Amino acid sequence: MREDELQAEPAPSPDEAHLGPILIGWREWVGLPMLGVEHIRAKADTGARTGALHAEGMERFNERGTPMIRFRVFPFRGDRVTIVPCEAELVGERLVRSSDGNVQTRPVIRTVLAIAGLERSIELTLARRDLMGFRMLLGRAALHDMLVDPQRSYLWGEFTPPLPFRASVLPPPPEGE
Repeated sequence: MREDELQAEPAPSPDEAHLGPILIGWREWVGLPMLGVEHIRAKADTGARTGALHAEGMERFNERGTPMIRFRVFPFRGDRVTIVPCEAELVGERLVRSSDGNVQTRPVIRTVLAIAGLERSIELTLARRDLMGFRMLLGRAALHDMLVDPQRSYLWGEFTPPLPFRASVLPPPPEGE
């Protein structure tokens, strides 16, 4: 082969660049860059096929004939001030059995998961998870090519969320107001 016939091979995608499965903890800080969510604490849930994301104010609409959904993500538990408004293509609906045994129909979106320095496309169901300990669950499909260490957490870094807004930490109003 002549030198002018050589073609540079494309760089491998992050998922192709590593060798073997990635070890993660049973809980990790992850990102959802397509949704604008930089950090959200997620729990690896090998009992669920599809992951779940806490979403509020879900509103379906069409954009040029494509079904879409608009919703709000509160990425930090107990913080009602940090809000990420999101829009995503609605790729379907699924019947999901929740942890309390109830079956619900949930909207499904496709987005990008950032974890362990990698990005991959995943599907997530949207649901109210107010009473749950984690705002996000990573199901088996998202955990493809990952090993979960059930005794370790945050193997890919710690993150300290901002302090939630609390009226009790505000200075008192000036006198006369």
